[in-house]
Amino acid sequence: MKPRLTRAQKATIFGGISLIVTLLVVLQLWLLTATMNAWLGGDSSVVWPAMLASLGCFLVNLWLLRRVFYLQGAGE
Repeated sequence: MKPRLTRAQKATIFGGISLIVTLLVVLQLWLLTATMNAWLGGDSSVVWPAMLASLGCFLVNLWLLRRVFYLQGAGE
């Protein structure tokens, strides 16, 4: 049987997840900007790798969102 998390522990975990999500969203925005700059400059070789990296960031964000929902329901 798992011990229940306290409210302070949940707040700490939620804060960490929020920080990681924020960093990933900023990374995605930078990736979009750099990719558009390269593509408009005539370099189309970076489009697919950038799309895969952005998809990876998106999937990590979805996984973290599932963890937040699990964390919310774990104490009840």
